[in-house]
Amino acid sequence: MTNATTAPGTGQPSTQTTAKYPPNVGARPPSRLLALTEPHRAMAEYASFLALRPALNLLPRGDGHGVLVLPGFMAGDGSTRPMRRLLTRLGYDVEGWKLGRNVRVDNARVEAMGKCVTELHKRTGQKVSIVGWSLGGVFARELAKIMPEKVRQVISLGSPISDDRGHTNAARLFEWLNGEKPEPMQQGNFQQLAEAPPVPTTSILTKGDGVVHWRGSVQKPTDNTENIEVIASHIGLGVNPSVMYAIADRLSQVEGEWSEFRPSGLARMFYPRSRLH
Repeated sequence: MTNATTAPGTGQPSTQTTAKYPPNVGARPPSRLLALTEPHRAMAEYASFLALRPALNLLPRGDGHGVLVLPGFMAGDGSTRPMRRLLTRLGYDVEGWKLGRNVRVDNARVEAMGKCVTELHKRTGQKVSIVGWSLGGVFARELAKIMPEKVRQVISLGSPISDDRGHTNAARLFEWLNGEKPEPMQQGNFQQLAEAPPVPTTSILTKGDGVVHWRGSVQKPTDNTENIEVIASHIGLGVNPSVMYAIADRLSQVEGEWSEFRPSGLARMFYPRSRLH
C-alpha cells in the first residue's frame, strides 16, 4: 500500500511506498535460484562500485559524527571495509565493530557492541549512527532500543527484522550455531524484532535478495521509519552504488531534522517504487 501521510519535516504529502503491516503471512525464504545467483550478482555490483568510486566521493559530505558499521551473519569487518572507507572519505568518524566474525548471538556479544557505541559516542561527543548489514542490522536496531540516548539513527541493509525467522535461508545454520532461542532472547531482548527503535530508522531492501526474503525486511511505517527498495543482491548490498547513495543521503541529514528519502534527478531510476506487500 502507499503511505499517504505527510512526510516528516516537509509539509508535503508522502509518496513513499511501504507495506501494510504485518506483510509476512506464511513466511518463506527466497527462491533457490536467487540464492544461487548471489555471488555472480555481487561481483558485478562490486565492479560497479570500483568503477564509480570517484563519483561516489562526490556524495553529500558528513558532519564528522560517529558511524558504527556492523557486518552480516558469518562475516567480519573485512566485508564492510569498502563502505567504511567511502564513509570516512565523506567526512564521518567510522568504526568497524572489531569483534571478529558475526556468528554467535549472546549477552557478551551484545554487551561488547554496546561498548563500541559508548566509546564512539564518548570520543566524538555526538550521537552515533549505526549501519548494520543483514544480522548486523538486527543488532543495530536492538542497540538503539537499549541506548537510544547515544544513537542518532539506524540504517539496516537486507536485515531480517521480522519476528518470523522463516524469511531467511540462513535460519537453520543460525539455529545450529546459536540454538533456537539465543541468550538475549531469554533475557527479554530481541523479543520484538519488528518493533522499530525510538530513533529514525531506515530499512534498505531488495526484492532480488537471495538470503533474506525482502518481506522480512519491510518495517512498519511510522513518523521516523522508512523502507528504501534498491536493485541489488544480498551479498552486494555493502558495495552497491545505489545503496551507498542512499546511506550517504541518510547520514548527511542534520540531527533532529530527519525526513523520508527522496532521490532526485536521474538517481530516481535506481530506486523502484513497487508495492511492498
